[in-house]
Amino acid sequence: MSINLVKTQIDNQGVQRLTLCDASTRNSLSEAMLTCLSEHFAIASNDPAVRVIILAAEGPAFCSGHNLKELTSARVNEDGGKAYFCKIMQMCASMMQSIVNCPKPVIAEVNGIATAAGCQLVASCDLAVASDQSKFSTPGVHIGLFCSTPMVALSRNVSNKHAMEMLLTGDMISASRAVEMGLINQVVSADSLQEATDAIASKIASKSSMTLAIGKKAFYAQREMPLSDAYQYASEVMVRNMLAQDAKEGIDAFIEKRKPKWQNK
Repeated sequence: MSINLVKTQIDNQGVQRLTLCDASTRNSLSEAMLTCLSEHFAIASNDPAVRVIILAAEGPAFCSGHNLKELTSARVNEDGGKAYFCKIMQMCASMMQSIVNCPKPVIAEVNGIATAAGCQLVASCDLAVASDQSKFSTPGVHIGLFCSTPMVALSRNVSNKHAMEMLLTGDMISASRAVEMGLINQVVSADSLQEATDAIASKIASKSSMTLAIGKKAFYAQREMPLSDAYQYASEVMVRNMLAQDAKEGIDAFIEKRKPKWQNK
């Protein structure tokens, strides 16, 4: 990485921890940060040693969203910044989709605020655990900029009424409210946040990575389909899954009352 804005480490279970470390900008999604995250997810997606990814952050903010100073600086361009704005929004959309398309489960570990595209980042992850000190918002309406791209991920996580409440008011919501809405999975104390996230990651990492990859891809694909199409697609996926070595091993192990030995294929 030419600009190292993300620290990375991996444990012996294959749990990779990616930590945003640009606290000076409240871990904003600058052009450099978007590039760095995209590179990390691309590498992790193709690394067989990585089984689960935890996305964490340093400082008082998990992620404050787009770097508004960086975006504003482009207004001096001849087109008023249009080309640069398009570039950044496309980079951000691509990075968010790389999380969804990553075959490894991604868990957000949130301690602090997650606003605008930072809230989008949380919503794009498969699971999210937050400290009781965390808060979430899509505050674009306060500055005349509706959070349209964060809306895409937000509206796929929470109900229409809850999504519109956040988008139209721009109000901060607490971690406990975020759990009620379905934006995050659980809220714990700041002191036990990493332990709680690690526990979930460890549990997931013990499963067949082949099975997890099949399941994650199928989940997001069927969600966009009409009901009958979703069942047809899911049935085909399940048949392919049943023919896989790990499914045979897992079922045999269950019947024989023993622990399965995954081959991840």
